[in-house]
Amino acid sequence: MRTATLHRATAETDVKVTLRLEGGEARIRTGLGYFDHMLLQLAKHGGFGLEVEARGDLPVDSHHLVEDVGLCLGDTLKEALGDRAGIVRFAHAYVPLDEALARVVVDLSGRPWCEFHAELPPIVLGDGFQVEMVREFFIALAVRGGLAIHADLLRGVNTHHKVEALFKALARALRQATRTEGGGVPSTKGTLSA
Repeated sequence: MRTATLHRATAETDVKVTLRLEGGEARIRTGLGYFDHMLLQLAKHGGFGLEVEARGDLPVDSHHLVEDVGLCLGDTLKEALGDRAGIVRFAHAYVPLDEALARVVVDLSGRPWCEFHAELPPIVLGDGFQVEMVREFFIALAVRGGLAIHADLLRGVNTHHKVEALFKALARALRQATRTEGGGVPSTKGTLSA
């Protein structure tokens, strides 16, 4: 079973993440209700087992916590994928949520890149989740996970819907890209690494 666990502790955050690519329970506790909701969407629609236990300097703001969870999730994804032999590698997903429509395309190439194109207002959702942190989360995941992410919000009005559509599209794209479909590394180079 492709799985990984990581514990990262700094002066700003303490984050524990377990990721199981073949599924399992989702248990999320970050201290940010809206962020927990988005990570649950990632687990559910990605078909992943995901456990996240995170504490951070939330009286400052949500930046350090959200970014560090993204970094840790990227690290566990990279470890769980191993040499990436047999994976589908490329995938995309379009996800609507009422009036909002998001598209996310991923390449589990081993080379980190993030193109994030979404007009999101600089507001706070729920109990302290800063919406501009969505972009930072996607970047952190791409950089540490060794994948290219192209995320586009195609339309939307309600900010909750827009953010949730992006997370669900990311989940569905990762679900497809991490699937195994045969042997060998899907690259003419014979390796998927930076």
